[in-house]
Amino acid sequence: MKNVVITGTSRGIGFELAKLFANKGHQVLAISRNTKPLEAVNHKNISLISVDISKNSDLEKVTNFIKTEWKKVDILINNAGKLINKSFTDLTSDDFLDVYKVNVFGVAELTKNLIPFLQKGSHVVTVSSMGGVQGSMKFPGLAAYSSAKGAVITLSELLAEEYKEQQIAFNVLALGAVQTEMLAEAFPDYKAPLSAQEMADYIFNFSLTGNKFYNGKVLQVSSTTP
Repeated sequence: MKNVVITGTSRGIGFELAKLFANKGHQVLAISRNTKPLEAVNHKNISLISVDISKNSDLEKVTNFIKTEWKKVDILINNAGKLINKSFTDLTSDDFLDVYKVNVFGVAELTKNLIPFLQKGSHVVTVSSMGGVQGSMKFPGLAAYSSAKGAVITLSELLAEEYKEQQIAFNVLALGAVQTEMLAEAFPDYKAPLSAQEMADYIFNFSLTGNKFYNGKVLQVSSTTP
C-alpha cells in the first residue's frame, strides 16, 4: 500500500487516477480546487483537500495533512494543469503568469514542501506535454502552455540530479493528446485518440514501477501528432 498525492483530481486524468489508486488499496490525497466530483465517489481510501496550487498558503494545508496523518509520501503525481489557447500577440503577461503559476511554480512549491516526506524509493511523476519537448511539433496558440511544460521538464531533470543520493526518483511523462475536458475547452473540434481512463491506467503503472528503470527522464507518451 502506497501513500499517493495527486493534483488536479476534479476531472480528467487526475480524477481517474485517484479512483484507480484507491480501488487498488492505496491511500490517496486528492488535491483540487473543486472536491465535489470525488466527494460524490465517497471512497474510504481517498482524502480530499480543496487547494489552489497557485497559492502557497493553500499548499500548506497539504503539508499539514501529511505531517499529521501520513508522515511519509511514496508517490507524488503533479497532474494539475492550466491551458490558455490564444495567439501570441493576444497573450498578456497575466496569461503567462496564470499558466506558469499552475504548471511550473505550483509544481515546484508543492514538491519542495513534500521533500521532507519523500524517502528512499519515492517517485515524483510530473505530467507534461509533447508540446514542451524540445524538437517536437508545436502548435499556434500554445506559447504560454507549451513553454511552461518545457520548463517543468527541465525542473524535473534538475531535481533528479539534486536528490539522487537520497534515491528519490523524478520523471516526466510528456503526453500527447488525451480526450479530457481541458482539451475540449481549448480545442472543441479536435478528438483525441486516447481517453482519460486509458492514460490514467498507464500513469498508474508507471508511478508504481517506473522509478525502478528511470530517473531524470522524459518519456514521450504519444502515438500520434499531436
